[in-house]
Amino acid sequence: VEKDVTFEIGLTPNRADAMSHWGVARDLVAKLNLEDEKQNKIRLPKVDDLKVVKESISTKVEVLVTEKCPKYLGLNIEGVKVGESPIWLKNRLQAIGVNSINNIVDATNYVLHELGHPLHAFDLDKIKQHIKVRTLPEGTKFTTLDGNEITLSKEDLVICDDKKPLCLAGVYGGLDSGVSNTTKAIFLESAYFNPSSIRKTAKRHAMNTDASFRYERGIDPEITEFALKRAALIITEVAGGKITGEISKFDILSKNTPKTITLNFDYINKIIGQEIPQLIISKILNSLDFKIEKQSDKTISVIVPKYRVDVTRPADVVEEILRIYGYNNIKNASNFILSEFIYNADISEKFTNRISDYLVNNGFYEVMNNSITTPEYHDSIQELKDIKGVSIVNPLGRELSQMRSNLLFQNLEVVSYNLNRQQKNIKIFEIGKTYNKLNTGSYSESKNLSILIVGNQFEENWNTVQKNADFFYLKGIVYSILNNFNLKDFKEDIIEESGIEKGIKLSVNENELVKYGKLSSNITEKFNIEQEVYYAEFYWENILEGYNEKKLIFKELPKYPGSRRDFSLLVDNSITYNQIKKLAFKVEKNILKNINLFDVYEGKNLESGKKSYGVSFYFLDEKKTLTDKYVDKVMEKLKTIFEKELNAQLR
Repeated sequence: VEKDVTFEIGLTPNRADAMSHWGVARDLVAKLNLEDEKQNKIRLPKVDDLKVVKESISTKVEVLVTEKCPKYLGLNIEGVKVGESPIWLKNRLQAIGVNSINNIVDATNYVLHELGHPLHAFDLDKIKQHIKVRTLPEGTKFTTLDGNEITLSKEDLVICDDKKPLCLAGVYGGLDSGVSNTTKAIFLESAYFNPSSIRKTAKRHAMNTDASFRYERGIDPEITEFALKRAALIITEVAGGKITGEISKFDILSKNTPKTITLNFDYINKIIGQEIPQLIISKILNSLDFKIEKQSDKTISVIVPKYRVDVTRPADVVEEILRIYGYNNIKNASNFILSEFIYNADISEKFTNRISDYLVNNGFYEVMNNSITTPEYHDSIQELKDIKGVSIVNPLGRELSQMRSNLLFQNLEVVSYNLNRQQKNIKIFEIGKTYNKLNTGSYSESKNLSILIVGNQFEENWNTVQKNADFFYLKGIVYSILNNFNLKDFKEDIIEESGIEKGIKLSVNENELVKYGKLSSNITEKFNIEQEVYYAEFYWENILEGYNEKKLIFKELPKYPGSRRDFSLLVDNSITYNQIKKLAFKVEKNILKNINLFDVYEGKNLESGKKSYGVSFYFLDEKKTLTDKYVDKVMEKLKTIFEKELNAQLR
C-alpha cells in the first residue's frame, strides 16, 4: 500500500519504556547523538490546540483505591460518528499487525503503539452519573467486552459508575459500556495503575491484553495527560465530535520525586572493564534523559527519568552507558584471570550421583519435570487431600497454580506421552523436590526419588527371554538402592492406599524410607494408561538419616563346608516369606547363615486358602565341620516353631 521501514527489536521484559514507537525513537536518538556532533531531537506531535467546550459539564471522577490508581484522567467527546477508519490510520495499524476495528478503537490503539500508553473509550450514554475507581465485593459477576462472564476478586480494580462495573481496570473493557456503532458520545480514559495490581488481575482471570502487558510492566507516569490529548485530537479528526468540559483529574502521583543515583567514575570503569571518557558518559546520559544533577572529577549524580522504572541501582546506570556506547567497542583484556573453584559435594549430592548412575546402568532414563503442577492431581488421592498444597500467588493458569506434593503425577504424564508414541517399555526415575504446607502455617520442602516401570524388564534381544516387569523386579531395584546406603533391618508393612493396589512400606525407627508397589487402575486410567505401572517413591532425607557408612572388614574364607536343607511348607495365604525368615533366625543365630525362597505354588491339589513355600536353609560353622545329626536337630526346631507360630505343615 505504501513504502515504509520496519524495525524488529528484541525487547527484554524490563524495558517497559521501549514498548512504543516513541520509546524506540528515544534510544535511536541517544545512539545517533553519540556518533554525530549534531544533536538530534524527537519531535512530538502538538496537542496545545485542544479545543474544549468549557460551558459543558465534565464527568466527575472519584478514586476510592488510591494505592492501586494514583493517577486517573478523563474527558468527554460528544457528537462522534463511529465508523470505518480512514486509509492512513488503517495502513499504519496494519503495518504493525493490528487489525482495524472502528475509528474510535483504532485511534486509541494508534496512541498505544505510538506513545506506549494504554487508553480506553467508554460509551458516555451508558455511564450513570460518575466514574468511580474502586474494588467490588468478592464474587461479583462481570461480563467482558467479548461476552464472557467472570467472577471478580475483592482485589480486582474496577472502573464503575454509580450502579455497575464498566471495565476491569487496565485489562479488559465491559460489555455494558463498550463503544458500538450507535455510540454518539464517549468518555476517554487515561490512567496510571499499580503494575502489581494489574498483573495479578490479568493472571487471575487469564486475560493478557496489549494494555495489561504495558500496565503490569510500568508505563510512563508523566505522559498520561499528553496521551489523552493526543488521542482526543485524533478521534475528533477521524470521528468528528467536540471535546466537552474540562479534563477530569485525580493525581497524587506527581508528588513523587524522581530517583537520584550517584556513581563513582572508578566504579563505572571497573564494571565496564575499560575507561570511558567522562565527556562521553555525560553525553550518553543526557541523551537518555538522565538529568545530571552534580558532577565532579570522581563522581556523577543523575536524576532518573520517571519512565525508566527499571533503573534503580548504580549498576543499572552503567548498563545504560554501556548499551549506548556499544558492547562491541569494549576491547578484549590482554590477560584472563581464571579462579579455581573447589567443589566439595555433600553426602546428599554424592548419593544423588551414585543412585542416578546405578539406575541408568540398569536401563532407566532420568526425567526432570516442572515443580509447578495442577491442584487437580493433589485432590485425586485421598491421602493427599489431608496435606495442604502450596499455591502459587501469581499463577500463569490453573494448570500451573500449585507446587507438586509428590513426584508421581508428572511422571505419569511422561509415561502416557511415551506410550502414545510407540514406546512400550518405559523405565524412568526422577530425583526432585516436593512441597507441602504444614498445619503451623510454615512450609516443608523435601527431596524425593521416584521410579516408574511399565512393560518388559529388558529391551527385546535375541538371547534375552522377554518378561514383563512385576512387583518383585521393582522390589529388587528398591533393595539394591537401599543397600547403597547400607540400610538393613527394615520394618516392612503392607500398605493399602487409594493410589496403590499392592504395596509395601519400608521404615526404620518409624522413619518411612520408601513405599512401592503396583499403581491403582483408578490413577493410571486418568492418564489413559492401560498397562500395569509399578511405582516407588523414596524419602531422601529419611534415608540419609539412617545411612550407615560401610566399613570394609576382611575375613578369611571358611575352611569347613556348609550344609543345605530344604522345607516344603504348606501355609495359609496370609503368611509371608518374611515371617518365616524372621522366625528361623530367631531359632538359630549361630550356624544359620542364609535363607532363600526358591518356589511358591498355589492352585491344584492344595486346600482352598493355602499355598506352598519351597524354602532353603544354608548352615555353616566357621570352627568345625557340621554333622548331619546337629543340622537335623536344628531343622527339627525350625519345624516345631513353624507349626506352632504359623500353623505350617510339611508337605
